[in-house]
Amino acid sequence: LALLPPLLLLLLLGCGGPGAAAQRRKEMVLSEKVNQLMEWASKRSVIRMNGDKFRRLVKAPPRNYSVIVMFTALQPHRQCVVCKQADEEYQILANSWRYSSAFTNKIFFAMVDFDEGSDVFQMLNMNSAPTFMTFPAKGRPRRGDTYELQVRGFAAEQLARWVADRTDVHIRVIRPPNYAGPLMLGLLLAVIGGLVYLRGSNLDFLYNKTGWAFAALCFVLAMTSGQMWNHIRGPPYAHKNPHTGQVSYIHGSSQAQFVAETHIVLLFNGGVTLGMVLLHEAATSDMDVGKRKIMCIAGIGLVVLFFSWLLSVFRSKYHGYPYRYVTA
Repeated sequence: LALLPPLLLLLLLGCGGPGAAAQRRKEMVLSEKVNQLMEWASKRSVIRMNGDKFRRLVKAPPRNYSVIVMFTALQPHRQCVVCKQADEEYQILANSWRYSSAFTNKIFFAMVDFDEGSDVFQMLNMNSAPTFMTFPAKGRPRRGDTYELQVRGFAAEQLARWVADRTDVHIRVIRPPNYAGPLMLGLLLAVIGGLVYLRGSNLDFLYNKTGWAFAALCFVLAMTSGQMWNHIRGPPYAHKNPHTGQVSYIHGSSQAQFVAETHIVLLFNGGVTLGMVLLHEAATSDMDVGKRKIMCIAGIGLVVLFFSWLLSVFRSKYHGYPYRYVTA
């Protein structure tokens, strides 16, 4: 009996002590986590998680891998159009990583839907969707680990740059082939070729100043409204709060915009332009005085109304802007 404590001590020392046992348990738990995530990732590039999976595999230590999580609301009754658009880009990014030659267990892509993990939204004090967050391999998420969706948009290329900044994992985005562009170009060339063939003896329509002016005006309106910015940044069409259901079509910051906002600005610019054209025609045309007066009044009304609305949009994005035309 007197020799029993020394034997237990030797046994513990031989096994490495309590610290070594705890380390082995930690490694075993970590190995189970990684194997589970790798198994799910082999079946689906974006792993769907509920509250229990999120707390066990993302929040709880140990963890030697980073997890990119998209918090969304994809159920039809949520009517979150932006969530569906962002999900498509997120799937492209996750597939590009999953099927690349550089794929490892260093990072995983996951998704938490509001209807499957509302407790996770509450735990993180999250009140909007979609939202992207990086949960690093060590420590808690910092401010930069939340993706600035309203500023950068949700295009897969933009998400890939953000992932590279946060995890040092560079993903080459590979999109599935899209034949819509070549088909539209081919259709346009076919129409132009058909017109030239049918009217080969009379090509005066190619020298029509009104037609070229209208085409140039449409191009200018599209560019000044922000269509190129949308093409580069890939912003959401609008933003809908999943809790209140309120939809915002105008972004509240001067550093970003929604696609719907581009369409609204395009409409307002078009209204102002139409008003200016009517004023010009009223001043230069050979019509009778009565029709010219009507055109003048209509032109002034269009300019005043649409320019006032345009200033309202400008003031909503540049807070404190002191000028207005008619409406607030």
